[in-house]
Amino acid sequence: MRIRSRTKRLPDISRKLAIPEEQGNAKISDRLEDNEAALRELFDRCADFYIHPVYFQQSEPGLVAYMQGLVDTQSLDFDLLEPLLEQIRQPDGASPVIKAIHNASFSVVHTKTITELSEAVRDITSGSIVLMMQSSNKALAIKLQNKNLNRAVEEPVTEAVIRGPHSGFIENLNVNIALLRVRLKTPRLKVETFILGDVSHTVVAVAYMEGIAPNELIEEVKRRLTQIKIDVIFESGHIEEIISDVRYTPFPLMQMSERPDTVAALIYEGKAAIIVDGTPMVNIVPATFWQGFQIVEDYYNKFMFATAFRWLRFLFALLTLLMPSLYVAITTFHQEMIPTALSLSIAAARAAAPFPTMLETLMMEIIFEALREAGIRLPTPIGPTVSIVGALVIGQAAVQAGIISAPIVIVVALTGISSFLIPKVNMNLALRLLRFPVVIMAGLFGLFGIGAALLALLIHLVTLRSFGVPYLTPIAPFQASGLWDVLVRAPWWILRKRPHQTGGDSG
Repeated sequence: MRIRSRTKRLPDISRKLAIPEEQGNAKISDRLEDNEAALRELFDRCADFYIHPVYFQQSEPGLVAYMQGLVDTQSLDFDLLEPLLEQIRQPDGASPVIKAIHNASFSVVHTKTITELSEAVRDITSGSIVLMMQSSNKALAIKLQNKNLNRAVEEPVTEAVIRGPHSGFIENLNVNIALLRVRLKTPRLKVETFILGDVSHTVVAVAYMEGIAPNELIEEVKRRLTQIKIDVIFESGHIEEIISDVRYTPFPLMQMSERPDTVAALIYEGKAAIIVDGTPMVNIVPATFWQGFQIVEDYYNKFMFATAFRWLRFLFALLTLLMPSLYVAITTFHQEMIPTALSLSIAAARAAAPFPTMLETLMMEIIFEALREAGIRLPTPIGPTVSIVGALVIGQAAVQAGIISAPIVIVVALTGISSFLIPKVNMNLALRLLRFPVVIMAGLFGLFGIGAALLALLIHLVTLRSFGVPYLTPIAPFQASGLWDVLVRAPWWILRKRPHQTGGDSG
């Protein structure tokens, strides 16, 4: 498979800030007082910045610098300083302190030697302790991050399942990578890291399976990441919006997941995962349209149940997009398509309604979306109650007041329930947004407007690509072998090859 590279460079949306870190590649001095003065100037008016002198027997004086709250001070005292003092007191303790720490077997997660002041600043703000010694132009960054900053591994909120693992990613990059390692116990699982964000210095990792993921895909992912010029990256959505193939589309061109089993399975298929430190949401590329309706539980249940539920999702996704517009088109322009008894019932219900059908539908759809958004943003104990009670009260009151007809309330409620069956959040948002222009087309041109809207939508989908892969693969372009895991979930004894869209080894 050939990965089509984007012809335009990514936009530089960073704001060049006059921050102290712009002192550039200033080297660490061998004079301890100069290093202390530089750090105090850089962290001026930072109340949580601490710098303390340390003294070791048979050694030059030194200092430790760290941000309180980011580091585990108990580990600093008992896991670092006490063992270090014991080692320096030994007869052979005349070796330099930094070398002694680097060679010692402390219960410290990670240490590295640094030579530049900018590296020291970056490590301090990332939760490391920086140790500097007199007469040494090198410092040691010791990773002792406060464990209380990370929540425990728990069940994902956006992808709950009945059967399968209930663990989800958290906001710690190292924990997330470890969750993948637990499921893919092989050195072929490669993880490469990048530092993105001129101010945030966010660590971003690309995970893939060597020998399965095509080299063109991995190189393209790394090329796009290295082109990002932005001040801060706080969430994987920043990266998704910047490096996607098409900028103006509501459809997700990256699959989003916070389940380690989902990401591990997709990596094994030959895809690449983009993991951002500070968020549990992982982006997987390339993505196709059909993945928006697949869940990992499909592969844990029997194939007949998985296929039935997959078709149910396709059906209700279609209803999410078309049910309000079909009602508007048929009741406004094509009444002859409605059975006589139903037509009379709808006419009687609409007799007191003061607004056209299209306006009624748009009003109720907007109110329903507002209630759903309110239910999400409110505190968990009262959010669902407010959204459900609000929908019942407003709907019933609007019908009794003669503002809205009863069939509209039924149609909007069924549309909202249909949208709940779309498992992927970003695909759900796309279809919910698109039903508004389809309703407008139906209100203006009837079924012909719906047909024109669907044709335009199909053309848009056919032209979309996700890192070089056609978005409607394997339907367009057609690949018969790929249908076994798109329209149906075939039994495992048939699913013996990986999907072809990633171009990996299909064995």
